[in-house]
Amino acid sequence: MFKRWVLLLATTCAVSAQAGLFDDEEARRAILDLRQRIESVRQEGERRKAETDRLNEDNALMRRSLLDLQGQIDGLKTEQAKLQGQNEQLARELSESQRRIKDATQVVDERLRRFEPLKVTVDGVEFMAEPAEKRDYESAVAVFRKGEFASAQAGLVDFIRRYPQSGYLPLAFFWLGNAQYATRDYKEAIANFKSMLTQAPKHLRAPEAQLSIANCQIEMKDTKAARKTLDDLVNTFPNSEAAFAAKERLTRLK
Repeated sequence: MFKRWVLLLATTCAVSAQAGLFDDEEARRAILDLRQRIESVRQEGERRKAETDRLNEDNALMRRSLLDLQGQIDGLKTEQAKLQGQNEQLARELSESQRRIKDATQVVDERLRRFEPLKVTVDGVEFMAEPAEKRDYESAVAVFRKGEFASAQAGLVDFIRRYPQSGYLPLAFFWLGNAQYATRDYKEAIANFKSMLTQAPKHLRAPEAQLSIANCQIEMKDTKAARKTLDDLVNTFPNSEAAFAAKERLTRLK
């Protein structure tokens, strides 16, 4: 821009130096023309300066906008990271809550199962039994199998008293009769074997109960009753192992 003004001044001086060569009218026209060109150059310079200033302002505004936008983006990233951290924490808490609920549910289910009836099958007989009922029966029988017959009698009598409708009842009478036979209480043993047969005449252990009655009668020297019991056993359960044993005893009783 400075060089252009110098050029214009030089041109003006040159024109002034030659003014004497032209007439006044031509000189005036030349001067006016030069002035117009100088004004045009000046106006063009001002226009371009104004445009440059405007562009600079636009650029500054754009930079500020970009800085604001970058700040917003950074803020959003920070917020996103914070939310992600919160989501991860919530996910962990949810997982922990679900685990606790599952554990608590399992505990409740286990507690409920302790009171819910169970389906049991003993000697081919299927029935429902309370957990405590099953536990008490198995405990009494376990005592019998250890050879503690007096204690087994007490446990079985208590079981029969507490669970008069139990599916274990025929077996409770059966084992009670065996415990009494072992302690030579033959009369009570016979009564309980008969109670077993009354409760379940077709039970898998019914032939054994009849044979045990005959054994008690033999021990009591009641041979006539023993023969009848053994005959009834052979006729009622001819293919049972107890029937084969009964035939052998009948042979010895004759």
